[in-house]
Amino acid sequence: MSRQRFNTLPIWLRLSESTWFHSPHSSRQMRFLVDFNVGRAVADDLCQAGHDAVFVGDTDPRMSDADILLWAVRERRIVVTMDADFGELVYHSGHPHSGVLFLRMPGARRETKVRIVKWILEHHASDLPGRFCVFDAGTLRIR
Repeated sequence: MSRQRFNTLPIWLRLSESTWFHSPHSSRQMRFLVDFNVGRAVADDLCQAGHDAVFVGDTDPRMSDADILLWAVRERRIVVTMDADFGELVYHSGHPHSGVLFLRMPGARRETKVRIVKWILEHHASDLPGRFCVFDAGTLRIR
């Protein structure tokens, strides 16, 4: 299984609030399922940018991770989460997925999460569908 690593720390620290992901790589609408632990702000900003984003908290904040994956596969959505259990479900239990963006950012502020997701989509939107991606300590790993 190939892995790519991208060092993003210097860029996301300088990213301005007005920057959004209207690049050639992300000009098409994408579909996201934003986990409750990520927050509504990320889902709202994705929608404002023209993407189809659904916030899990609007349906059931206590929905199981397995049910979130099933929902995402059924609707071909990329799960955006801060829950490490998704790696366990995908890699150890073999649950199918249509893409997972795992943000390993404990205690991150809402604005920081929004900026990171913006930057990832600006530079790596085409890498997300069907892949398990981990943002951790300024690095994006794509499997």
